[in-house]
Amino acid sequence: MTIIIPENMLAYYQPTAAGTWQGRIDGEEPDVRRWHQVIQPVNISHHPLPALPAGRKGIAFLGFACDEGVRRNKGRTGAAAGPLALRRACASFPVHFGAHALVDAGDVVCTDGQLEAAQEVLSATVQHILQAGYLPVLFGGGHEIAYAHERGIRRHSGAQQPGIVNFDAHFDLREPDAAGPGSGTGFWQIAQERAQAGQPFHYLALGIQQNSNTPRLFQAAETLGVQYLPASLFQLKYQERLIGAIQAFIRQNDNIYLTTCLDVFAAAYAPGVSAPAYNGLIPDALFLDCFRTVLRSGKLAGADIAELNPAFDADQRTAKLAASLVFEIVMNYYSTLAV
Repeated sequence: MTIIIPENMLAYYQPTAAGTWQGRIDGEEPDVRRWHQVIQPVNISHHPLPALPAGRKGIAFLGFACDEGVRRNKGRTGAAAGPLALRRACASFPVHFGAHALVDAGDVVCTDGQLEAAQEVLSATVQHILQAGYLPVLFGGGHEIAYAHERGIRRHSGAQQPGIVNFDAHFDLREPDAAGPGSGTGFWQIAQERAQAGQPFHYLALGIQQNSNTPRLFQAAETLGVQYLPASLFQLKYQERLIGAIQAFIRQNDNIYLTTCLDVFAAAYAPGVSAPAYNGLIPDALFLDCFRTVLRSGKLAGADIAELNPAFDADQRTAKLAASLVFEIVMNYYSTLAV
């Protein structure tokens, strides 16, 4: 029985292949297990997510194996392979979260260029994950993941529309051109839908680069009331200002959708992205303080990692960086991160 995906849309969904999650094994005792030993793959086209026992939290991973939006945006394609690379990079993490649930809900795929159809399936799946009581943590795929992910959260949240925190070198506020919506249009699309519904558009962009955004995009940000902090502020001397701005934004919103485009980082740390930046952020203690400020707010409604492109990765640096962010999300959501 199909649970959430209509039969005519099943081409856009793939359960995770057997053998995807594998890695080091130190034993089967609870204190030596790793993620690949405890994660539960679920084919959500035929089975609902497992019910969560009382007092237990759950996270559902969902891949978006798509870079059609990157292609439309004239970027380097290859991010469709990102979800698999990210799963493999996460597989051998140790289990520090006890009996809380970790589920793999498979991939939404886009192999026929029909981005809008794939985004609709992704939105419906995110909504299903939230209704089942799990936190959606999505693996991209291009940053066209943002429009679909946020829409799924918005549909579930009802009157409590999520504030958006985006770690990114780009605003992604372009208006769609003749090629259609893409990886650079997601937040413009969200803003238009919010306006049509009479809902506020609260968007905080962190790590914006002046050399990556045209004056028109800065003007669009001003017109739409976007708050942003440029990459140049990510220095220790500005730490109090950064954390204060993030905390103030969180207080304005009932819940938060967190999205991280890996091109926000310097190319030395993240070479495997669609649009590398030589002078991006460094994933140091300052960045982690900012990232954890969102994670520890108690308002997280969903998170994703976008633009992992294994075709251009070097020594899996980008995949390992992305995996470390997933680890942060999981551990902070389960409130078991000690250091």
